[in-house]
Amino acid sequence: MRDVVLAHGLWVPAVVMTPLAARLAQAGFRCHLFSYHGRERPLDAHAERLARFAREVGPAHFVGHSLGGLVVLHALEQHRLVAAGNVLLLGSPVRGNFAGRRLAQHGWGRWFLGASESLWREGRAAHWTRPEPLGVLAGTTPVGLGRLFGALPGANDGVVRVEETEVDGMRERIVLPVAHSTMLVSARVAAQAVSFLKDARFLPRR
Repeated sequence: MRDVVLAHGLWVPAVVMTPLAARLAQAGFRCHLFSYHGRERPLDAHAERLARFAREVGPAHFVGHSLGGLVVLHALEQHRLVAAGNVLLLGSPVRGNFAGRRLAQHGWGRWFLGASESLWREGRAAHWTRPEPLGVLAGTTPVGLGRLFGALPGANDGVVRVEETEVDGMRERIVLPVAHSTMLVSARVAAQAVSFLKDARFLPRR
């Protein structure tokens, strides 16, 4: 299986996934960028659109960054896509998000979060029950908009805390010294993504 569907995060267009897609393409994958408006509609709507998009692509691996990871999980679990390949989440706040809850304390913050606000407050079911291998990559370089109101507790990538990325039933998780946004342009992250998509395991850390 060589096709990969990539889903971006909140507030950004699909083009932000291009650097990672280019590196995956160099490794022999055919990449398909899924685009959606993160703050305008609820998770169910995004997941339904992703399911339709993925059915047009056919059997594929999935990579989701930040909110895109939640969309991927929801689409796979609720719409039961068949012949999915390996699934990789990059900095996805599956268990809710401290920075998002802090932002939502302000009216303008709730506006910026839009229909996604409840996800940052409550998270989603952090259980993976499908047979496909699920990998999780988290960052520990605390540089990002999540620090707008001060430091985040514990190891974090500047937006998402490492502990917020854990999914019960995941095959493997790797933690790298990258920030939330820069993981999309990191050669190191791309190498780990290639490894997991090909072999369902991450490369040993050096």
